[in-house]
Amino acid sequence: MLALVTRHRSLVTLLDTLSVFFLAQGEQSADSVMERLTAFIRGATKTLDFAAYDMRFNDPLKAALSSALRERAAAGVQIRFCYDGDKPAQPNVAAGQDPAPAGTGAFVQSLGYPWRRIAGMKLMHNKFIVRDGQSVWTGSTNMTDDAFTLMENNIVTIDSAPLAAYYAEEFDQLWEKENFDNTGDIRTIAAPITFAGQPGEARVMFSPGCGQEIDSEIASRVRAAKRRVRICSLLINSGTLISELGNLLQRGGVTVDGIYDRTQMSDVYRQWQDVPSNRWKIGALQEIVARAHLVGKNSTPYTPTSKHDFMHNKVLVVDDTVITGSYNFSRSAEFNAENILFIDSAALAETYSAYIDHLIQKYRS
Repeated sequence: MLALVTRHRSLVTLLDTLSVFFLAQGEQSADSVMERLTAFIRGATKTLDFAAYDMRFNDPLKAALSSALRERAAAGVQIRFCYDGDKPAQPNVAAGQDPAPAGTGAFVQSLGYPWRRIAGMKLMHNKFIVRDGQSVWTGSTNMTDDAFTLMENNIVTIDSAPLAAYYAEEFDQLWEKENFDNTGDIRTIAAPITFAGQPGEARVMFSPGCGQEIDSEIASRVRAAKRRVRICSLLINSGTLISELGNLLQRGGVTVDGIYDRTQMSDVYRQWQDVPSNRWKIGALQEIVARAHLVGKNSTPYTPTSKHDFMHNKVLVVDDTVITGSYNFSRSAEFNAENILFIDSAALAETYSAYIDHLIQKYRS
């Protein structure tokens, strides 16, 4: 009988446990993204835990979010928020700070649910939700009007109790300590996922506890690339990653291409110039951009009142692996509270690759 069941299952397409949604400037409405968010929220039956770096919506979007939260709270769902302390008036982009005005604390507190303001020397930069200890919403997308409409971002949702348990442990550490220093040292292993009916696996890691390990893991994946390394990233300022990309291009045999935010990186170049130990990165990265023909998005220079239209993804596609999350490819990210996924799935890698192709074509000029 077992053999018959096994044969039958082999004929059935596996149900997807992972989904991805891509955002690009001017290509989706804020309402459509909010509908996805509220649909995820309305799936909760027990708990909703939000770890938010930047959370500020206009009144109609806030009303939609509030309605979904009230509905779940009335059904007995326990709701909690952890958020980063409000940003400085002049954020340090090179250090990984998202250039956005203050206001997250006031917004979160206005929702009326238990909250913790997370302190620390750097940033609580996570953007994830844990639902019922079973499912996770994560990726690069902050919860703001501009993030939903003007920025390039990705949103990943995963139905996986093992992965959700790791995110829940991270949330509980933040909640209990009210400070992210000495958090994130969570020993994780890969868990099975399915995408497009095909099996794969995903591992999540957290900084600052595993910050150095994350940097080493990214470098190791890039160093071992056999076919391609595709970049889709706001910033490329990790010295380790810059060195590995340079070595890869020197060695040859692996295609390196992609897109980054040219305007924001210009600010980083200027800051590197003021730090002697970082000056080598300027020429090294400029050579990578030239040799790999990386496309740069010209976003709006930051001011507190300007539109924030950054190419905000933090993505690497290495052969058949997708690396994504809140983690910018920077040394500062090692010391922030961040999450990053290493997802081994050929189908997902092709899906991200098609998105990168779209952005390259869109911003090539």
